[in-house]
Amino acid sequence: MSATINEFEVNKHKITTIYEKGTLPIVNFQLVFQNSGSIADGNKSGLASLSAAILNEGTKKLGSTGFANLLESKAITIHTSNGFETFVIEISCLKSEEDFAFEYLKMLLADPNITQNSLDKLKNITISSLQRKESDFDFVAKKELKKIIFKDTPLENTSSGTIESVESITLKDIQNFLDKTLTLSNLIVVAGGDIELDEVHSKLKPILSTLPIGYATSLKNINAKNTKEYKEIEKDTEQAYIYFGSPFYIDSKDSNAYKAKVASFILGASGFGSRFLEEIRVKRGLAYSAYGYITINKSHSYFTGYLQTKLDNAKEAQELVKTLVSDFVKNGATEDELTHAKMFLMGSEPLRTETLSQRLGRAFTLYYRGLPLDYNEKELKLINKLTLKELNDFIKSHSEINDLSFAIVTNKGN
Repeated sequence: MSATINEFEVNKHKITTIYEKGTLPIVNFQLVFQNSGSIADGNKSGLASLSAAILNEGTKKLGSTGFANLLESKAITIHTSNGFETFVIEISCLKSEEDFAFEYLKMLLADPNITQNSLDKLKNITISSLQRKESDFDFVAKKELKKIIFKDTPLENTSSGTIESVESITLKDIQNFLDKTLTLSNLIVVAGGDIELDEVHSKLKPILSTLPIGYATSLKNINAKNTKEYKEIEKDTEQAYIYFGSPFYIDSKDSNAYKAKVASFILGASGFGSRFLEEIRVKRGLAYSAYGYITINKSHSYFTGYLQTKLDNAKEAQELVKTLVSDFVKNGATEDELTHAKMFLMGSEPLRTETLSQRLGRAFTLYYRGLPLDYNEKELKLINKLTLKELNDFIKSHSEINDLSFAIVTNKGN
């Protein structure tokens, strides 16, 4: 059985449900609030992440430990998380415990543990984590690259925020964020497992009826900067961490998006066999690892990559990245590269839909991006028919990928 798109009404408001019946005695459902992740942080980066963490602190009445013990006694999981564009409450349990799962979700939404003690604890944990990550040079380089290519946008900072922004977040900020986010207007339900669709709807209605309708929010497109900036961050390190990125102008619904997937695979996303790894590591021995890939989301798309190399090889490796990207735009892929990309992408497709959670996740992504649920089948047919000329014409049309910016962690005085 494949996933289906359905609707039900709560307080006279229609809500979309993405549903697939499963065979194992397990129930899983998610309340996905769209356009409500880190993109909605405003000038308080880390706000969505802290708000999600608050909902993982249980209820005011039971507290974090009491609520966790209640869930554990029934082997139920209720976990809240956020992405860049979504805020998600996920519930999973055994079929035999589904009534308790719905009841505990109702308790959580009615009485979340939004207290100063919870917030202080979570802020301390987050700040400590951010401080530790300053010794993770991959994190440092990636963070600095985002500051360059997404300056003055919600993508400028990590989802965890900065130490300064986290310190500034108050209980009122958390409450306002949740009031704005947990609304019926932005809600999509994703459900699957050993439960009927009508049962999902009937059990969720009384829970969701307590949420305000709110108003639907829309995403603003975010474009990566084409400023070709270069920044070095000096650290006590024995190797260089090189992160790079550039614009790649394409919409998630673009009819040519499948060509971007093939181009990305050939240039640097496939690991061994990719242009990057073959030229940078295998032929020249300049890096331990080298990757580059095109990311396409609903709100933004861009090209990014990274490599690690000896300090003495950093400048040569950086210049080689520029050369490889420039040559790729100018001359495109080879017939052999296209053949291997087709073989892998076609052959690995079954592995992406093995589990119910994979299929539901894919169905949600397609629906969220405004694509039909059979898009992947159509995409594979398009990839199979793709000619080298069509691919290379597409690659040449995206010369903006040459506008590379770099953030490099290197040794002091190197």
